[in-house]
Amino acid sequence: MKLPSVLAAATAAVILAAPLAAQQIPDGSPARPFRATLVPADGGTEDGTKADFKPLFDAVTKATGLHFDIKVGQTYGAVVEAICAGVTEIAWFGPASYLPARERGCAELLAVDVHHGQAVYYSGIFVPADSPVRSLADLEGKTVAFGDANSTSSFVYPVAMLLAAGLDPAKDLAAIRMTGSHANSLKALAEGRVDAAAASFDSFEKAVNQKVLEPGKFRVLAKSDPIPNPPIAMSTKLPAEVKAKLKAAFGSVHTMPGVNPEQIRGYGGKKVDRYDSSIDEDMMKPALVTLAKVSGEVRRAILEKAAASQ
Repeated sequence: MKLPSVLAAATAAVILAAPLAAQQIPDGSPARPFRATLVPADGGTEDGTKADFKPLFDAVTKATGLHFDIKVGQTYGAVVEAICAGVTEIAWFGPASYLPARERGCAELLAVDVHHGQAVYYSGIFVPADSPVRSLADLEGKTVAFGDANSTSSFVYPVAMLLAAGLDPAKDLAAIRMTGSHANSLKALAEGRVDAAAASFDSFEKAVNQKVLEPGKFRVLAKSDPIPNPPIAMSTKLPAEVKAKLKAAFGSVHTMPGVNPEQIRGYGGKKVDRYDSSIDEDMMKPALVTLAKVSGEVRRAILEKAAASQ
């Protein structure tokens, strides 16, 4: 083929691709659903975290006609990158992963679940019921499992609790296991591979309900201060009218005819009262205080300790 012909073919391909790309812009229709990506609270599987939230998205679809393609990211950081790269329009984050996405100008709040009138949850550190460990200080010289380094309740808040108790995790723990998720950390605890595990109370309760942890054989060593519920966020690149439509949909879905209250679910698959789409950034301010305590230097030291513990 002659060079001019090659250039002509390439130009034609670009011209043909442009309208095709435009046709692929998600608009919530069945053919072009909004892409929703969730942080991997249950280990990055499509059947864990996705199953928790599918009833909610199905309810929004039934009530409003908006359609969604739901996926689970392999890491918390991958979900941040997905919304910042424009490959997802909606994301479910923990506060610790939402904040960097917001600071990069990629995400803004869409809605947060409300349970028993509150929009908070809790992180904890759990041990076997017969463990001699009675306080956080007793974890010195012990092995502790954490989830993802970008997870609010399986890493940041538990680390902050250890620091407040006078422990430097990188120096004072015998070994650190970074398991990648709440579920994996609790499984390591159940199998006796660690002395303690950090996870959210929602994940702990789910592990008990699913028989991963045997009731009565494990106890709470420490419970965090209230944490703002993990928010559902939306891309800042969405048109204003689409943002308004999504806020109206999530904020009112619990009142819509034909929607079963059992479908209004949140983190851990638990049934919640409703979703609040009138939230603003002030709800995240308490998390900022705790996040600041776990500096980049602290995080790096813990990850280096974890690597050396393998």
